Amino acid sequence: MGFDFSKLSDPRYFAENRLPAHSDHRFYRDETELARGISSFEHTLGGVWQFAYARNIDAIPQGFTAADYDCHDWETIHVPAHIQMEGHGVPHYTNTTYPWDGHESIVPGEIPTRENPVGCYVKYFAVPEGWDNVFISFAGVDAALALYLNGHFVGYSEDSCTPSDFDLTPYLVSGENKLAAMVFRYASASWLEDQDFWRFSGIYRDVTLYTKPQHHIEDVAVRAMPMERDGYTDGQLDVHLTFGDAAEKEVEILLCDEDGDCIWEDEASISAKTHTISGEPFSVHLWDAEYPFLYHLLIRVRDAAGTLQEVVRIRVGFRAFCLRDGLMQINGKRIVFKGVNRHEFDCDHGRAMDPALFEQDLIALKRANVNAIRTSHYPNSSRLYELADLYGFYVIDETNLETHGSWMRNGACEKDANSLPGDHAEWLPAVLDRAQSMYERDKNHPCILIWSCGNESCGGRNIYEMSAYFRRADPTRLVHYEGIFWDRSYPMSSDMESQMYTKAADIEAFLKEHRDKPFIACEYTHAMGNSCGGMHKYTELAEREPRYQGGFIWDFGDQAIRRRGRDGEEVFLYGGDFGDRPSDYNFSGNGIFFADRRATAKLQEVKYNYQDFTLRPAWNGVEIENKSLFSDADDYELRMTLLLDGRKVWETRQLGHSVAPGETKFIDMAFSKMPYLGTGEYVLTASLCLKYEEPWAPVGHEIAFGQAVVVPPAGAASRLFDVLGSCDAAPYCVPLGACGDLRIVVSDINLGVQGAGFSLMFSSAQGNLVSYRYGGRELIEELPQPSFWRAPTDNDYGCGAPADTAQWKLASLYRRCTQIAWSADDAPLTVIDGYFGKAGTGERRAARVTVRFTYALAAQPAAHCTVTYTVDAAGAVDVALDYEPTDGMPALPDFAMLFTLAADYDRIRYYGYGPKENYADRHRGARLGIYESTAAEEVEPYLRPQETGNHGGVRWIELRDRSGHGLRLTGAEPMEASALPYGPHELENARHAYDLPRSAHTYLRASAGMCGVGGDDSWGAPVLTEYTHPNAARHLRFTMQGI
Repeated sequence: MGFDFSKLSDPRYFAENRLPAHSDHRFYRDETELARGISSFEHTLGGVWQFAYARNIDAIPQGFTAADYDCHDWETIHVPAHIQMEGHGVPHYTNTTYPWDGHESIVPGEIPTRENPVGCYVKYFAVPEGWDNVFISFAGVDAALALYLNGHFVGYSEDSCTPSDFDLTPYLVSGENKLAAMVFRYASASWLEDQDFWRFSGIYRDVTLYTKPQHHIEDVAVRAMPMERDGYTDGQLDVHLTFGDAAEKEVEILLCDEDGDCIWEDEASISAKTHTISGEPFSVHLWDAEYPFLYHLLIRVRDAAGTLQEVVRIRVGFRAFCLRDGLMQINGKRIVFKGVNRHEFDCDHGRAMDPALFEQDLIALKRANVNAIRTSHYPNSSRLYELADLYGFYVIDETNLETHGSWMRNGACEKDANSLPGDHAEWLPAVLDRAQSMYERDKNHPCILIWSCGNESCGGRNIYEMSAYFRRADPTRLVHYEGIFWDRSYPMSSDMESQMYTKAADIEAFLKEHRDKPFIACEYTHAMGNSCGGMHKYTELAEREPRYQGGFIWDFGDQAIRRRGRDGEEVFLYGGDFGDRPSDYNFSGNGIFFADRRATAKLQEVKYNYQDFTLRPAWNGVEIENKSLFSDADDYELRMTLLLDGRKVWETRQLGHSVAPGETKFIDMAFSKMPYLGTGEYVLTASLCLKYEEPWAPVGHEIAFGQAVVVPPAGAASRLFDVLGSCDAAPYCVPLGACGDLRIVVSDINLGVQGAGFSLMFSSAQGNLVSYRYGGRELIEELPQPSFWRAPTDNDYGCGAPADTAQWKLASLYRRCTQIAWSADDAPLTVIDGYFGKAGTGERRAARVTVRFTYALAAQPAAHCTVTYTVDAAGAVDVALDYEPTDGMPALPDFAMLFTLAADYDRIRYYGYGPKENYADRHRGARLGIYESTAAEEVEPYLRPQETGNHGGVRWIELRDRSGHGLRLTGAEPMEASALPYGPHELENARHAYDLPRSAHTYLRASAGMCGVGGDDSWGAPVLTEYTHPNAARHLRFTMQGI
C-alpha cells in the first residue's frame, strides 16, 4: 500500500491506526523484574538502524518499504537521534519565524515541497520467542511518522512529543521482519510546532517493542486526594483500571509507604474491561515540593486460575491543588512558584537527551531552591515527571502547541485569516488530540499541578475547547494559557492570568485593577547572556501581593551545540552558525546554566531570590523570616560565621531555633557570644543548612543565607576567651610604614617621581602616567584610560543601549589631553605651559606630588574629565577620576579607570562581593569576603562575549604574577572592580569565544559603578532606572600601590 503524501498537508489527518493514548506505567512479569526495573515484556529497538536521507518527498527511494527491498547495505544512523545531529542536513534555529519563511511561500494547508527532508529508516528484527503479540511504541518522532512492516502500511502519527503506539501483530512473519519508517520534517503538524528552539527531525526518543500478557492493564488512572474537611490529614484513593479484555481475572491492589509497609489494600474478581476502586479515607502523609512523600501503588493481575499475569507499580502522592478565595493553594496553603522554564536539550544530542542528564538537571535545580518547572513548550520525556515526583517539583505540563509565527510579526500581534489555531474547525481535532495524548500519558504524576494549553498560540475557540477538555478530564488540576493576554475573546481558557515579561511594577499595577484571578509570570527574567538583573523585584512582589504567585525564569539552559573548533578546542555554536537561515542567532542562549550544564553566575542570584527563608543577621543573633509553606527553620542547622576585615574569626552551629512557616523570629546567640577584636569591619553570615543527607544534596548543603555588616554595641571590649579562641594559625603582619621623602625630577618632557624601591613618570607628550615601576618591575604596559563603556550585554543590544550611549564609547576610545597641572606638598596646582620643563628643569624633594590631567573627550556635545594622581613616599598613588556633566550627554554605562598590565599578572585576590560576578541589580546572592581567582576564570563563557567579571562592594583588589609581584587598588569607599584577559572593546568585537584574541594583557578596572545588567526581557526592556547612572557629576577615588 502506497502512502498518500497529499495527506501530509491536511490538518485533519494527524493519526491513522495509532493506538489510544494511555498512562505511562510500566508492567512487569513479577516483582523480581519490578525490583530490577527490567521487564521481559519489552525490548528496546534503540541502536543502529539502516538509513537513507531524502531532500524531499520526490527523492525518497522508491519502494524501500517493501519486504523484498534489501536495505542491509544502506548507511546507518543511531536511534534515538536527530538526523541533523547525525550529519544529515543541518540544525536550524529560529524563534518566531517559521523555518521555511523566505524559502517557500506557503499558508496553512500547505507544506514545503522543495526542501522537506525525509528520513528513511529501516530496522530488521526477529520476534522474541514466546511473544504471541507485538506492539511498538515511538516515544517521540519529529515531526510526522509513516510506518510499515514487511511492506504493509501500519499507521501514521503526528505530535512530536507524545508517544505513538501501533499494533504490529497482523503483519509479522516468522524469522526476520522488516520495519520501515518515513519521518517527515514538515507536515501539517509543523504549523503547530513553532517553538523557540532548534528545528530538528527524526526518531529522537526511545523506540520500544513490547508484548502484552493475556490480561493486561491498558490504562491506570489514580486520584489521591487529601480531605480538606479533615485538615488534610486523611486522604482518599481512587483507582480506575482499563483492561484489554473482559475475561475473568483477579486484581489485587496494595498501597505501601516508603518503608514497604502496606497501609491499604483491595482485591476483586472481575469480568469486565474496566474496574474502579474507591477506598474509605485513611490517614496520609502529604506530597509537596518541600516534602515529596510518595506511596507505592502495587497492582497484581492474575488469570482465573490464579497465575500471575503482570505487576504494575505507580508512585502516588496525596496532594490537593485548587483555586480558593482567588488564590492557588497547595494542601490549603498559598503557593508561590519559584520556577524555571526548561527545554529538553543536550548540547551534544539536541532533544535526544542523554538520560543521565534528567536527574542531573533536577538535582541542580533543587540545590538552587527552584520549586517549579514549566515544560516549555511541549511534554517532556516521562523520566522528567518521575524525577519531579521524587525530588519535589511543581510542574506545569505544556501541550505541544506553539504557533506565534502565524500571528506575530517582529514582536507585534498581527492576526489574520491564517493565524492558528484560532477558530478554524479543521484544526480543532488535532489540537484536542495533542491535549489528550499529554493528559493520558502524564495524569498519574502528583508533580503536575497545571495543564497548559500550549504557548503563544494567540486565542480563539480551539484553545478554549482544549481548556474545557482538561477541566472535564481532570477537575483536580488547574488549566493555564498565556495567550489570553493577546486575545481575550475566551478569558476562561486560563484559570489564572498568565503573562510573560511584564515588568514587576506593571504586574502590581495590573493586579490593583484586576482582582478576579491570580497572576503568574509564565516567563520572566530573560536569562540571555549576562542578565537576571532586577529579578528580586518579582520575588519581593510575591511577598507583598498575594495574587502574584510567582513565575518561571526563561530558561534553564543555553540551547547551543557543542563542536570542535579549528584548533581542536570546544566551541558552542548558536543559530546561524550552521548556515541556517532565517535565524535568530544567539537568542538560543537564555540559560541560568550553560549548554554543557555548568552553572552561570546568574544562578548565584536565582538561588538567593528563591530561598524560602530570609535571614537578617545582627550583632549576637539573627532574625529568621520563614516563607516556606511546610518547613520549620529548625528542620535545618543554623550556622553563623563572623569575618573581621574579610578574615574569619568566629563560627558556630546550633539547633533549637524553631521558626514555624509564616513566622518571623529573632534567634539570640548570646549564649555563644560573638567576639569583639577591636576596630574593623565585622561581617556576619547566617546560613541554614541540611541536617541530614537528601537524595539531591549532602549534609551541610546551604539552603538559605543572609549577611550583614554588623556594628559592635557601644562599650564592646575583648574578652580573654575571644582572643584565645580567635588566634589565627597564620598571623598577619602589617607592613612597616614608609620613611623619607620623594625625589622629583623635572625634565623637559617628563616629570619623574622616585622613592624607595619605586618610581613614576608623567609625560607631557603623552598627557598621561606612562610608568609605574615597583620593586624593579614596570607595572603599566599601556597608558591608564578613563573608561565609560562596557562590552554591551545581550540586554543592552536588545534595548538599543549601545546606540543610545555610543558617545561614551567614543569618549573611552579617544581623548585629547588639554591641560596638565602639578604641585608638590599640597601646594596649589600649577598649569604647565606645553611641557614640564618650560618653567625650568631640576630636582627637588617633597613628601607628596600631585599631577592632574584634563581630557577633552571625543564626544558630541563636548565633554571633559580629569584624572588626578597623588604620590606619597610609600609609593602609594591616590587616583581620582572626575566628571562634570555636559548637557546632552546620555547616561553613563560605566565610570572607571582601566589599567593594562602584562598577562603574567593574572592572579586575583580581592575583598568584595563574590564569588561570582555581580552588578548593581544582581548582587543579593553574592556575599562579602576575600576571594581568589584568575583573570581567565573571571570570564563567564556567554555564547556571545560581553561584559563580565564585575564585582561590587570591593574594598581592595590585588593582581599578582607567579612570583607574588603586582598591584593593589584600595577604594576610598567600596567600589566596583574587575580583572580580565580582555578589554571591553575586544569583548564587544567578538561574536564567539573563539573570536577573542590570544590574551596578551590583563585589564584591571576600578569603577565608581557601572549600570545594572537588566533582564526584564532582552528585546526592549532597559535597565531599571534606579540601577543606571544618568549624566551627572561622578567621582571615583582609590589608591594604587605596588606589591
